[in-house]
Amino acid sequence: MSTRDSVPTSKFAMFWSLTKPSQSGLLLATGLAGYMSARCPVFNISTILGLSISLFLAIAGSTLLNMWWDRDIDARMGRTQKRVTAKGLVSDKEVLVVGVCISIIGIGWALAMDWLYGVVVFAGWFFDVVVYSMWLKRRTCWSIVWGGISGAMPILAGRVLGLESIDWIGLMLAFGILLWIPTHTLTFSMKFQKDYADAGIPTFPSTYGLAATRFTIAFSSVLAAAAMVVAGVGIGMDWGFLRLLGVLSMGMLTLAVAITFKPTERVNFGLFKYASVYMLAAMILVVLEVI
Repeated sequence: MSTRDSVPTSKFAMFWSLTKPSQSGLLLATGLAGYMSARCPVFNISTILGLSISLFLAIAGSTLLNMWWDRDIDARMGRTQKRVTAKGLVSDKEVLVVGVCISIIGIGWALAMDWLYGVVVFAGWFFDVVVYSMWLKRRTCWSIVWGGISGAMPILAGRVLGLESIDWIGLMLAFGILLWIPTHTLTFSMKFQKDYADAGIPTFPSTYGLAATRFTIAFSSVLAAAAMVVAGVGIGMDWGFLRLLGVLSMGMLTLAVAITFKPTERVNFGLFKYASVYMLAAMILVVLEVI
């Protein structure tokens, strides 16, 4: 549910909105794609369900805890003022308790399935909640790198569950997402510069300027696309799928170049939207390759 939509009325809907379903769903999709990239039996229902539930609960739990920690700055930002935590529609204690409980269930479930899978899931949760939100977000614009590490963990976790080990392909997939995240978040920070300034949150645009931010977006986009293609080759992706992935990558690179040399609000927002579509499409190609 968008923060610009009407405020949810039921308690369940309020907590559901705090999990950022679209974002959590995209991260879950990367976890499933990572698992299937190991060429595991796709129709192993119990494992797929266990992966889906444990990973979603860990992601949702970390997101709830982020909302709890950031409730003061959310109240000062125009785009987040309608969040139920910012408006005080749910108590701080409720959000904290629910966030901690579902985090424990999700991480505990993951550890019960496979210890290494659980460790990677926990690492994603720790980098998101403790390192990114609690420690660095209000101190440095480079917090997005550590937040990016947490975003890269689901796909690595999925592949680890399939292989019961960490390999170079899993690391390359994670690296691709880590480098994709600046394309997504930096375009967002440019669009809502005033909001972040009002909340006192340092961003790349406020620290280094728009030109440096646009160059960073373009550079990370090139590396992200290259990492995803290399991972596709490592997985053994069919040439047709690999070529389609290359075409999708060229689309992102074109927008990244456009935002560097001919920046407009329309191009900026277009790249923000395309980045999500690109990553979801890449995950679908990984899944289709092994079905």
